[in-house]
Amino acid sequence: MNKNRQHTIKRNVQIEGIGLHSGKTASLMVKPALPNTGILFIRTDLAQPVSIPATFEFVTQTKLATTLGRFSNGVSVQISTVEHLLCAFKLMGIDNAVVEVNGPEVPIMDGSAAAFCEHLMSAGLYEQAVSRKVAVLKKRIEIHKGDKSASIEPSFRLKIDAKVEWNHPAIGKQNYSYTMGESDFKEIAMARTFGFLKDVEQLQKMGLARGGSLDNAVVLDEVRVLNREGLRYRNEFVRHKVLDAIGDLALAPMAILGDVSLVKAGHELHAELVNAIFSDPSQYEVKSLEEINEKTDPNFVNPWLVSALGQ
Repeated sequence: MNKNRQHTIKRNVQIEGIGLHSGKTASLMVKPALPNTGILFIRTDLAQPVSIPATFEFVTQTKLATTLGRFSNGVSVQISTVEHLLCAFKLMGIDNAVVEVNGPEVPIMDGSAAAFCEHLMSAGLYEQAVSRKVAVLKKRIEIHKGDKSASIEPSFRLKIDAKVEWNHPAIGKQNYSYTMGESDFKEIAMARTFGFLKDVEQLQKMGLARGGSLDNAVVLDEVRVLNREGLRYRNEFVRHKVLDAIGDLALAPMAILGDVSLVKAGHELHAELVNAIFSDPSQYEVKSLEEINEKTDPNFVNPWLVSALGQ
């Protein structure tokens, strides 16, 4: 397969799971899409289906998860917790797909991107006769909020370096780097979302996180991880932060190349970084991957295709 070309899936794939906040069954039908479609969500449970493109202009909420939305016939239509599925699309090298959703949430699955990756791999990849376009940064861009920050430096790859710090015995200080196309997608895909028991209990009192459990998150009390099986990685917490970042950066109108540095960052800063990049077209150049590869070493790993395509 030509790794410079756009890809979609070969056939429809059905995905079902629990909605994190509703606690009810949520289902998706992921379908192939034409070149340059990007990822397009469609709420199919409404009297008139509403489509919401997975781009940063449609981000409506970044607290606890990334939510997309738009007004249709005077009503606000939302789809929440999109970041893990969007990360899976990027890890699998899928540029174009239609995602039909039967409600306001993407299923949380096990709290990681692994199940989504497995379903998408089972559907297979279809190469499309259109080049991938990427945004190549011309300058450093950074966002700061207190002790949190997100920045990106010009580069001919996508590398994400993340650091987290919590005053908790099971977390402490952690850092992790992931380079798209060089690091194995399995290093990221299985990292689960996490939360603290006291926060989960408070959210459930507010009518939220009704579907949250030890089956779909790493949960911590004041001193330890409560999940019987423990952690999947010693530094699973920061790995999940990188997973979230990949999904949130996928809300750019095209793939971003650059060295990203995240310090205690989350969905809000990720969204602000994407907005800062694309708010000024003079800050980046639009290139095809063929153009990028012509300017780099012939042994350079294609920056926007992951190991999955080579398997």
